[in-house]
Amino acid sequence: MTQPRDPVRRTGRIMWLLAWLLALMLLTWHFHQRLMLRADTERQVQVVGSDSVVLQQSRHGHYLADGAINGQPVVLLLDTGATQMAVPQAVAARLTLPVGAPLRLSTAAGHVTGYRTRIKTLSLGPFTLYDLDAVIMPGTSDEVLLGMNALRRFELTQRGSQLTMKFLQQAP
Repeated sequence: MTQPRDPVRRTGRIMWLLAWLLALMLLTWHFHQRLMLRADTERQVQVVGSDSVVLQQSRHGHYLADGAINGQPVVLLLDTGATQMAVPQAVAARLTLPVGAPLRLSTAAGHVTGYRTRIKTLSLGPFTLYDLDAVIMPGTSDEVLLGMNALRRFELTQRGSQLTMKFLQQAP
């Protein structure tokens, strides 16, 4: 013979389940906010004097910085192995960059087809660079690779987990 179901007991179990779900959702939200705050602080550009900025290495070992292309905000990833700046297609579309001639590119992931483009202005901290060549690359990243055509205008010094970028008045 089965026992009759106790509605109070069932309601209590449902309430406990809802309480645990709410607690998990709040913890997930809390840690997501902490990760976003940490990512924001990893991209901050610390201005040191009139000609230098300092970047902190991210927890993944990269140097990221908040910057702007043609006055619109972007996340820059410094890449000394890249010859030119590389802008992901989605970012290029958001920035309405002109799409030029196609070109075959060799990347770490293999050969891909990209497109030439020009960047009118690139801002990094207090510095602005003008009229830079770049390529529009296939991919889903939100980070713009800051290649050597822009980085050559800076003297780079790494000490520990900090990278000091000293602006050179004239491009070498």
